[in-house]
Amino acid sequence: MASDSSKGQKMWGGRFAAQPSDIMQSINASIDVDKRMVREDIAGSRAHADMLAEQDIISEADNEAIQGGLDQIVDEVEAGTFPYRVELEDIHMNVEARLKEIIGEPAGRLHTARSRNDQVVTDFRLWTRGALTEARRSLKALQREMVKRAGEHTETVMPGFTHLQTAQPVTLGHHLLAYVEMMERDRTRMDDCARRLNESPLGSAALAGTGFTIDRDATAEALGFYRPMANSLDAVSARDFALEALSALSIAATHLSRLAEEIVLWTSAQFAFAKLSDAWSTGSSIMPQKRNPDAAELIRAKASLITGQFAALQGAVKALPLAYAKDLQDDKQLTFAAFDTFSLCAASMAGMMETITFNRENMRAAAAKGFSTATDLADWLVRELKMPFRDAHHVTGSLVAKAEAKGCDLPELSLEEMQEVEPRLTNDVFSVLTVEASAMSRQSYGGTSPVRVAEQVEQWTQRLG
Repeated sequence: MASDSSKGQKMWGGRFAAQPSDIMQSINASIDVDKRMVREDIAGSRAHADMLAEQDIISEADNEAIQGGLDQIVDEVEAGTFPYRVELEDIHMNVEARLKEIIGEPAGRLHTARSRNDQVVTDFRLWTRGALTEARRSLKALQREMVKRAGEHTETVMPGFTHLQTAQPVTLGHHLLAYVEMMERDRTRMDDCARRLNESPLGSAALAGTGFTIDRDATAEALGFYRPMANSLDAVSARDFALEALSALSIAATHLSRLAEEIVLWTSAQFAFAKLSDAWSTGSSIMPQKRNPDAAELIRAKASLITGQFAALQGAVKALPLAYAKDLQDDKQLTFAAFDTFSLCAASMAGMMETITFNRENMRAAAAKGFSTATDLADWLVRELKMPFRDAHHVTGSLVAKAEAKGCDLPELSLEEMQEVEPRLTNDVFSVLTVEASAMSRQSYGGTSPVRVAEQVEQWTQRLG
């Protein structure tokens, strides 16, 4: 083994008599991916060095030299001049090698009582904790935009669907707030994940802990973890925190995909419920009339990418015995990519929702089709004629069949025609057969009534700040 540190082997090469092949170095190196954790790596090294000095494992002079060298590295990172080197494999060895170039021998004492195994997972937990915070913020920004638009459309009537068939009239504000509720569950899942991952692996060393008298509580506190992990084998090998984070992202991305699909439908000529702004539409290379909802379509696809990254990470972890295995090197690539994709999707959806315009007239007209007030008729029969609901359901179904045969909707039947099915019907029945009356009547908690929607908008506005 060559002793030249520029070959990148001085950190671990004492056991070896020859350098790895170029292909081996290529598959083994992760610096192009894990350099994103440079700030987390430096933070972990600062906390570790301070603890070593406090425990008299290294001298205070060595710690001062280490901290000063790390200050310079931070400056180089911020200036974009830090020399990332592939032959040094990963961010940990890059930082340590650069530290040695800056301060010399004291740099070699920094790695006392730790291993790259606990170092990398400490960095990774710190990075994922921060990424979850950003993901929650991006969802909150989208929620605010959705609540704002819902407040503009508390009384805008549209068709509610089941099986993509007209079911009952709902308000657009109610529809939009459904996604706000989903996103809130997404945010709480991310928050739960962030709490569970907030334990420190640092000090677990390679897998068995260390014989040095370290203070793991001190490093955990310095890095914002609420406690050190209790089992060193678990600490260096566990990646369930990343799996949980990607699972939460996958569910949140699925919700974004569902909303994206609605936008694709609503902006089509067949629905004509909404129009995307030019900023969020594209054209066709051959058909000049086209306005394509490409951003929404891409969110649908990218949601699948995030789910795939979750599945890939689960596949990488599922058969690993304790403790560390090199398979885990690819956990970061999958996790970074998933968070990057989610951030782009959330920002794109916020942009679309900020500028989308809704066609109230078309929505109202569509809500009035498809016998959407049939349930209101059945409810009237129960309420006014004291008819059992199943009987009312049957009578209403007969009236729907009658209207369908005539080629009209329920409100267009005459009272006489209705009385041929149920003689006790009166003109009062027509008061419940408008889409506005239908929506207004749904005043139960969580219902689509404009009154309830306005209450929810106010509550969400206060809640989201």
